[in-house]
Amino acid sequence: MDLRLRFRAIALALATWTCAGLALAPAQGSARASRAHLSQTAPLGGINVTSLGAGSTLAEADQAIAVAKELHASIVRTQIPWDTYEPQGPGQINARAQAFTDRLVADASAAGIRVVMTVDGTPCWASSAPAAVLRKCSHTRQSPANAWPPSEPARYGAFVAYLATRYGTRLAGIEIWNEPDQSNEAYWAGPHKPQRYAELLRAAYPAIKAANPQVPVLGGSLVGSNGAFLRALYAAGIKGYYDALAVHYYDLTLGSLRSIHETQLANGDDTPLWLDEFGWPSCWPRRKLEQEQACVTPQVQAANIRNVVRSIAGIPWVAAYAIYKTQDSPAEAFGVLSLHGARKPAFAALASVLSSPFGAASPVTLSLRSRGGRVVASGSGPVGDFMQLEAFRGSTLRYRALFTLNRFNRYSLSLPAVLGTQGLRVRVFQYWSGLAKAAASSI
Repeated sequence: MDLRLRFRAIALALATWTCAGLALAPAQGSARASRAHLSQTAPLGGINVTSLGAGSTLAEADQAIAVAKELHASIVRTQIPWDTYEPQGPGQINARAQAFTDRLVADASAAGIRVVMTVDGTPCWASSAPAAVLRKCSHTRQSPANAWPPSEPARYGAFVAYLATRYGTRLAGIEIWNEPDQSNEAYWAGPHKPQRYAELLRAAYPAIKAANPQVPVLGGSLVGSNGAFLRALYAAGIKGYYDALAVHYYDLTLGSLRSIHETQLANGDDTPLWLDEFGWPSCWPRRKLEQEQACVTPQVQAANIRNVVRSIAGIPWVAAYAIYKTQDSPAEAFGVLSLHGARKPAFAALASVLSSPFGAASPVTLSLRSRGGRVVASGSGPVGDFMQLEAFRGSTLRYRALFTLNRFNRYSLSLPAVLGTQGLRVRVFQYWSGLAKAAASSI
């Protein structure tokens, strides 16, 4: 997220009245697909740490890795802006930038942690921005020109190859750019976005592999889960130029993973997913929204981290994840540490699941009551996916509703009055976990 806005998925609410016979819920097959052939190996787990900036210090690198080690992280993710590293020309390395990056990687390696480097930000000298935008570009500060792709993708390929050569297998991977499908163009500006990103990926992959074939290349860096941008990337020829796809999902994290995985399979792509950005801001009740994400309490933030990690543990097509982020900033409360460095409940939750990721997520709960001639169903569930309610009279399905939980992972639904207030059996389940984890009650 890096202090810049992102998409927020629109919550979907759908209710269907039916007199048809009982049928399997659509979610059941999806849940089976998402959990089929569970792996006994947990994904690589970690956290997003401080990124390279003009004022980055060695002490910040030391502190970031010290915290990651306390959390039992196996990976950390950091952003390496190309425009900060090579601001004035190809091969003209910023000594301070390299010293910071060297220190971060050395500290991580000593702690048994590998680094994911997300490399974006085109230097002024390489930017394809229009002349009017490029005239305002400066190598001492960020500008809109840095979000435009390089005019020569091979220049970017040479830089990421340099990183692969210098840091080798101390890297968990190099992520090719950040969020090219982000609608605000904070990272990837200009026309023909899928085609130009595909060109960049096709330049970067062989360059990295030539430098060190053991360094994984992460493509995509997607925020959208409907598959439209990914299908456009396939059409532009990205297959064969990445080892995994990186995704950044904050809303409906599990449902988004399932959706993009289904797009992959439909297009003959079985490369694993790296969920290397996700999280929740613990800014409730001071604020309602932060970076377009719903504010939650510190306790809900901790529970959400625990539940999502436990839900993806053992899913063979999710290879890695990294929580966003280590410490709060004045504008964001996504950290597991507060602005002043105090441990939030999320710190203990993340440390626990990083050291022991397998376990049950919070159960779905359900209670029924009669109010005003209607049945009201209420309860809670684990974060991350759509929920489904089904109401039966005898063995006949009479009503189905698809809904999302509120920011506190709770729900309250009034069933249609035509159903009456007696003789109903109701069940509620999360799509990801399926009917096996449904809660049921009768009235």
